[in-house]
Amino acid sequence: MILSAQSKNSPTGTDASNKSEDGYFAGKFLIAGPSMGDRRFRGTVIYLCVHDEDQAMGIIINKPKSDLKLSTMLPHLDIEGDVTNEDNYVLYGGPVEVERGFVLHSRDYFNVDTSLPLSDTLALSTNKDILKALVSSHAPKLSVLALGYTGWHGGQLEDEIKNNGWLVTDADEDMIFKGDPQKKWKLALGKLGISPELLSAQAGNA
Repeated sequence: MILSAQSKNSPTGTDASNKSEDGYFAGKFLIAGPSMGDRRFRGTVIYLCVHDEDQAMGIIINKPKSDLKLSTMLPHLDIEGDVTNEDNYVLYGGPVEVERGFVLHSRDYFNVDTSLPLSDTLALSTNKDILKALVSSHAPKLSVLALGYTGWHGGQLEDEIKNNGWLVTDADEDMIFKGDPQKKWKLALGKLGISPELLSAQAGNA
């Protein structure tokens, strides 16, 4: 999958009940809903990085690899040095290209050649330069490394949303980088005023 800075990224801060001005959901959270049939995505929260007529791509933010942190991952990639900022757990970002690393980070670090702007404050980088930056004085203040991503063909995500597979809400950047992963699904639902118990009841009556 080739990510392009020309992909139609939606502005944040819009009414979560509607699509953004360009008609897409980039920059939003996708929250697994009651009709999520794929067990790989049950209980997940995804930050949607790219969404346009051709594709959608996102990173699951609440499935950490419990045995793998940045400090233990980077030496395997021939990156030496101490992690400059928080030593976060590496995430399972999704089932596509699971051997490839994707760094979601604040835009105080930005490489015009290798970083994809996601919003005024967030970017996504996949080049080894970002991994080197994580152990340097140029490290982004906020970052998380994910292995793999979640992807959809054009129109596929829209169909899943229509079928209640996903709920959509505004992204919370603090939730991306901080907090207990086990609580993020419930917290994300709370942004919509929904409780997990209510979703369970809806699924049981489906």
